[in-house]
Amino acid sequence: MNQHLNPNESALILVDIQNDFCHEEGACSKMGRDVSGAQAIIPQVELLMENARELNIPIVFIQMTQNEYTISDAWTNRPRPAGYKNPLDICKKDSWGAEFYKIAPKEGDIIVEKHRYSAFIGTDLDMILRNLNCKSIILTGVATNVCVESTARDGFMLDYHVAVVKDASAGYVPALHEATFGNIENNFGLALETNEIINFWSTLKSAAV
Repeated sequence: MNQHLNPNESALILVDIQNDFCHEEGACSKMGRDVSGAQAIIPQVELLMENARELNIPIVFIQMTQNEYTISDAWTNRPRPAGYKNPLDICKKDSWGAEFYKIAPKEGDIIVEKHRYSAFIGTDLDMILRNLNCKSIILTGVATNVCVESTARDGFMLDYHVAVVKDASAGYVPALHEATFGNIENNFGLALETNEIINFWSTLKSAAV
């Protein structure tokens, strides 16, 4: 855990915790997806944010947005639920659906907009993390097996230590949600519970007193 959770070299990343992915009136819910799991992770995410701020760990809000210039044939025609019609139906830029769900950045937090599953594709995330001297990324958010896992994989390929927080990540298909943690632990990094991370940080704080 020393490599993956070192407060001086880590960033807490919140992936796509937005109305269209989490709210019962959001796009995913209207397509028939069960968003209760996405709503249930908020207390754990808030607890991680609180502890991260105490340790001056950077917090990065990843925000999916779409506009007419970011969509392509491949993106439009990717596998989607039956209710999906237009890529701009999900997280259209400046829409209510693209707003964060029950969490909000504070002064000093970082917002990175993305247009694909991975938060590293077509964004400044890698540059930002390197300028912050971050070597490790701690990932939360939705959906576990899509945007969270895509970001975790790309982060590992870019030589970051990767930790995915199991009870602060949510998916819409339980089997795929759980499979992500096996993938991470077998190939890319750590899959941890919120209390494991906070207990580790608490030990460091106690040692520093």
